[in-house]
Amino acid sequence: MIKVEGLFKEFKLSKKQKQENGTTDDVYRAVNDVSFECKPGSIFSLLGPNGAGKTTTLRMISTMIQPTRGSIEICGIDVVKNPNEARKKIGFLTGSTGLYERLTPDEILKYFADLNDVPKADFEKRKEYYYSLLDMHHFRSKKIGQLSTGMKQKVSITRTMIHDPEVVVFDEPTSGLDVITAENIIKLIKNCKEQNKTVIFSSHIMTEVDLLCDDLAIITKGKLVYKDSMANFRGQMKADTLTGEFIRIVNEA
Repeated sequence: MIKVEGLFKEFKLSKKQKQENGTTDDVYRAVNDVSFECKPGSIFSLLGPNGAGKTTTLRMISTMIQPTRGSIEICGIDVVKNPNEARKKIGFLTGSTGLYERLTPDEILKYFADLNDVPKADFEKRKEYYYSLLDMHHFRSKKIGQLSTGMKQKVSITRTMIHDPEVVVFDEPTSGLDVITAENIIKLIKNCKEQNKTVIFSSHIMTEVDLLCDDLAIITKGKLVYKDSMANFRGQMKADTLTGEFIRIVNEA
């Protein structure tokens, strides 16, 4: 369960940044009074154009940055007051992999499993499950620096899931990836739903949103401008395509 209420995030602007943006404001408000809930066993999509506040919101949910004000609860845990406890419940995956290039997949996964106090038997079982699901056995002992982008993303996927998180956050996870690797991530998201996990993801690919999500929200200029079920989004469309409807809502906002 993710519960977001009255969320704000402001960044202080330097003199140079104010000049570049043509403003006299001392702060930039990236997220402006955002509220929503994501429930277990469903997939929630947070959509918006570049710079809308999606990634900032997801990073606050994932405890990577703190909100200026407002509240976020993960499985009933306040992420500001108890970030370490909240992190144990969260898996976070982005389209850009950040891995230790001198280590192997086996070593990285063991490291993150140990960080989360995963019992050895559970670790081995989960590791083998994802190695089989994502076809990783043949490069499990190679250095990360020797792997392709798709292989690295598979390692990131497994790292995200190795502690069996109750909440999984995907920030444009298929961006720039080949079709096969992207399909593996789609498969993972579906598996998360089947396992009754809470899933939130952002994507610029409306076919992915249509395929996966149960509920969606659209954010632009830091504010939520739409929030409803995917079924209602389709039923209320005024444009001819999902992408066209998304653009229409953003432009009208």
